Amino acid sequence: MTDKVSILIVDDEESVRDSLYSWFIDDGFHVECAENAKKALSILNETEFDIVLADIKMPGMDGMEMHRRIKALPMAPIVIIMTAFASVDTAVQALKDGAFDYVTKPFDPDDLSHLIRNAATQVALRTENENLKEKITSLVDVEDIIGESEALKKVLSEVESVAQSNSSVIITGESGTGKELVARAIHSNSSRKYFPLICVHCGSLTESLLESELFGHEKGAFTGATFNRKGRFEMADGGTVFLDEIATVSPKMQIELLRVLESKSFVRVGGNKEITSDFRVICATNRDLKSMVANGTFREDLYYRLNVVNIRIPPLRERIEDVSLLINHFIRKYCTSMSRDLISIEPAAMKHLEEFEYPGNVRELENMVERAIVVGNGKVIRLKDLPLGKEVISSSIESLDELEKKHIVKILEKYKWNISRSAKALNVDRATLYNKIRKYELKQE
Repeated sequence: MTDKVSILIVDDEESVRDSLYSWFIDDGFHVECAENAKKALSILNETEFDIVLADIKMPGMDGMEMHRRIKALPMAPIVIIMTAFASVDTAVQALKDGAFDYVTKPFDPDDLSHLIRNAATQVALRTENENLKEKITSLVDVEDIIGESEALKKVLSEVESVAQSNSSVIITGESGTGKELVARAIHSNSSRKYFPLICVHCGSLTESLLESELFGHEKGAFTGATFNRKGRFEMADGGTVFLDEIATVSPKMQIELLRVLESKSFVRVGGNKEITSDFRVICATNRDLKSMVANGTFREDLYYRLNVVNIRIPPLRERIEDVSLLINHFIRKYCTSMSRDLISIEPAAMKHLEEFEYPGNVRELENMVERAIVVGNGKVIRLKDLPLGKEVISSSIESLDELEKKHIVKILEKYKWNISRSAKALNVDRATLYNKIRKYELKQE
């Protein structure tokens, strides 16, 4: 660690500079010296140092004033103040101004060496923190939103403008348009990006499970609660909570959500301690919340509390010019994940994909490309590798919701409305199936 840490010694006494220089060179640090504050600031403007060891009493500018100027530098080093005057007031003021520590003359070599090593550890931690931040920022770019259409550019502009605020956002759009991806883009470009993004898919949870998921619970709060558990709001302190399928939340939970959003405080299920958390809320839905407010199935006050900013994600049929870019992106993605050489797509297959209407939107296109790579197992995706004829979803189906509804009805009827068997066949849990039955208002005939 020491061979990477640099120290600048600032003192008007040559004997002090020489002694300290010898000590720290022997300890393996890179060391330079300056006889006054003016010379030190000139050096710091040219070269970055990790630690500055500065005398408090010097002719001209003193160490305290030099420290204040050092703090304004883009990459300010750690500052340790030296003084022959063991004044508590001076030491306290130096620490209040942000100095790492202070030492009094004459120095004990072992104590000073220990202090410098502590400062070097702080330098290492700061460097590691900056490296981690850079890695997080680079990870943000892994799943860029792909496309160059005007419709998508409008969305990206809205993401950029809303990211730095703390306002609640509702993202609307059909299933498969990429609402969660947009939520991640908002979080990743905000000041909260180094804190968690917690995703909760409300439609897959019953009312009681959702309450426990969001607020947490205390041990013994209900059967099966064998330990204390933090809720998602508590986990998201400093970050963002993404509530997907917000339209499926029950009336009781709507009231609870409104109170939490207004106060940023809540109580765990079975507890009595008020917990506060600083989080931002982003919601998503493929349903018309305004119509739900009009017919009384969604609270008006909650709607306006959430709908500070509304971002509509266009369906893929409104941004057909992005299809080829998405296809090439998915080809790269799946060839990489399958450890295969990059493949191409023949013009006929590309034309077919560009002319398809995509009731399932980007998610459907991605599935078609992945299937073609697996089924084709060649160097080129051909038209025969794509789902054609009966496999192609009819464009007469208005939405993916309608397709899902018909499939659920088919499975329920096949198993004579046995929920356990139907849920197993659909590869979902019972709670999710019950929510879907309620969502589509299905009834056994």
